[in-house]
Formats: sequence, C-alpha cells, structure tokens
Amino acid sequence: MKPQYERVTIPDGCSVRVYHRQLAQIPFEWHHHPEYELTLTMNSRGQRFIGDHVARYEGDDLVLVPPDMPHTWSSTEPIDTRAPGLSFGAGCAAAMRARLPLLLDASPRTRLSAVLDTLAELAGAEDAVPLASSSAHIRANPSARMTASGTASEAERLNRVFDLLDRRFNEPLRIAELCAVASLSERSLHRYFVQHVGESVGRYLIRLRLGYATRQLTETTWPVAMIATKAGFPNLANFNRQFLAARGMTPSAWRRFFEMHGRAPEPEAPVALDRRSPSLERRAKRG
Repeated sequence: MKPQYERVTIPDGCSVRVYHRQLAQIPFEWHHHPEYELTLTMNSRGQRFIGDHVARYEGDDLVLVPPDMPHTWSSTEPIDTRAPGLSFGAGCAAAMRARLPLLLDASPRTRLSAVLDTLAELAGAEDAVPLASSSAHIRANPSARMTASGTASEAERLNRVFDLLDRRFNEPLRIAELCAVASLSERSLHRYFVQHVGESVGRYLIRLRLGYATRQLTETTWPVAMIATKAGFPNLANFNRQFLAARGMTPSAWRRFFEMHGRAPEPEAPVALDRRSPSLERRAKRG
C-alpha cells in the first residue's frame, strides 16, 4: 500500500506541532512526512507499523519515528474505558505522560520548553530499541520520489512550490509560475494545496508575508511602511488590513506591545491540539 503524504502544518508562533487525540479506535492511516514524530500512545492495545516493522503494543507506547518513514498505529479498543490517560507507566513513557500538562499547555512557549525537556531526556535513554530496517524509508533522493508511472509524487511537486514560495514570497508571483515548477494544472495545484495545507495558495502566501513582517516588527526599527514593502504587500493599507485580520491588532500596536512586554501577544484563538494536518483529516473523513 502506498503511504499517504502528510504535510505537517506548524502554527504561527510555534516551533513544534503538538497533537492530542482522544479516539475510541485508532484507524489504520499509513502515512509519512519529512519531520521527526514522537508519539506516545496510551490506554490502547493493537498493532504498530513502522516501516517494515510490525509488532503488538499496549499500554504506554513511546516511539520516535524518523523522517519519511511510513508508519501508523491500529487499535479497535482501549484497555481501560473508565479512565483513559490516567494510569502511569514506567521509564520514558511515564516521564512523558507526567509532562503532558506542559506539552498541551495553551502557550506555545510552554509547549516548546516541554518538548525540549522531553527530547533531552530521551537523548540519554538507554533502553531505546530499533524497529524498522534502514530500507524502509521513503527515500529523500529524487529517484525515490517517483511513482510507478514515472512522475513525481505529490510530496515532491508540493515541495517545489513551497521552495519557490519561501524564496520569493515578497515578489509578485503568478500562479502560472507555480504550476510550471510543479508540473501541475492550476486546478490540480489548488486541489493539492487545499488537501495537504488546508488553504489556498494565496492564503498561504499571505501567511508567509505576515510571518516575515511580524519578525521585522520585533527585530528592526524599520518604519511600518518599509516592512510592508519588503514583505511583498502592494500598499500599506492592504498590509494593515491583512495584519489586523490575522493578529487581532495593527502592526504598530503589535510593535508597541512587544516593546512594552518583551514578548509577542498570545493569539486570541489557541491552536487546536486535537486536529492533525488537513491531508490526514480529509482522508479520515473520506474513509
């Protein structure tokens, strides 16, 4: 079975992506992505699939999945339906379980600190056991990104577009340029973007520009109008309108808040920790 490519979305103001899912059953969702994934599966028993490694698991199961390794868990029932997530295990899994309140905190800073503490603890663990073989990865070289028909995979096509957008986000970009670099029609590019990113190319580009502008507001003393121009917005009014809609305050107010408090304002809407990337969410709904 061909693994589904997952485009992992990192929320604004965050360095890591934390998911907290509570399910009656864990569906079989064979997928891969270029990021490391540390998964603690609790209160369930079933099968774990990591590359070409298949094994039974139960209780607190802690696994580090390397980039581009196909993986999934599959379970049909919890161990204890009365108190899911309350019992503590041993070793690293117990330590991570104890750190869950910090990992699921509303503040991105708190979550990042908890993730770094977890990784530092795991780095010194002496009971880690290799699972899949080295041949089980989705290879990172171009030849391994080809499908049976000889055409580039969705991941490769999208990565070309992301690379172009990251390099030239502040320039006027035509949709035809993005379609050309991905070898896709405009309709297919839009479909891939919505499926894997959850938004249109235009909205993604605006988020890139706003992210750059936000950094310059806190790291430089440039006038707001100059920042707007360097970020790629056609005029100051458009920049102010887009920034207000995304951040809940004007660029000038954002800068004043940072200067006064030494930190960025907390987002009004917290990140939804119980939702995965759009690509897998949509696949689950279709199934």
